[in-house]
Amino acid sequence: MNEYRPHARIVDGRFAVLVSRYNEVVTLRLLDGVRLCFKERGVPSDLVDIIWVPGTFELVGAAAVIAEARRHVAIIAIGAVIRGETPHFDFISHATANGLAQVSVLHRLPVAFGVLTTEDLAQAISRAGGSMGNKGYDAGLAALELADVMDQIKGAAD
Repeated sequence: MNEYRPHARIVDGRFAVLVSRYNEVVTLRLLDGVRLCFKERGVPSDLVDIIWVPGTFELVGAAAVIAEARRHVAIIAIGAVIRGETPHFDFISHATANGLAQVSVLHRLPVAFGVLTTEDLAQAISRAGGSMGNKGYDAGLAALELADVMDQIKGAAD
């Protein structure tokens, strides 16, 4: 029986970090979390491409283009959707989650979901380096670990 688990190694290649400008007070903190995770794990900063997009919904289209280009070993999508008074929150949250999952499956590429979906700004700040940790850091770690596991599986198939 084969068992694949992430190791402490970094898969060779470039990483793409997509960051939404909308709710930038939150997404900048999430990006800081990704940067800290990569620094602690020894990922050279010159192998990390940070790509800004207008909003969370636009993360999906950008991720698809990046995946098609085949220049990155993983994508980390960073955004923050904060509930308002209309159903817009639900549409954006669902479309983004489903779209990023489709990109990952269709392109067989790790796409880490670093998108916060919160009731208010205080909850978002709490999850972006506050009392609830930094979900950007968590997304960076998930991308590194999944890239490693997928690389192991591909290597075993060769």
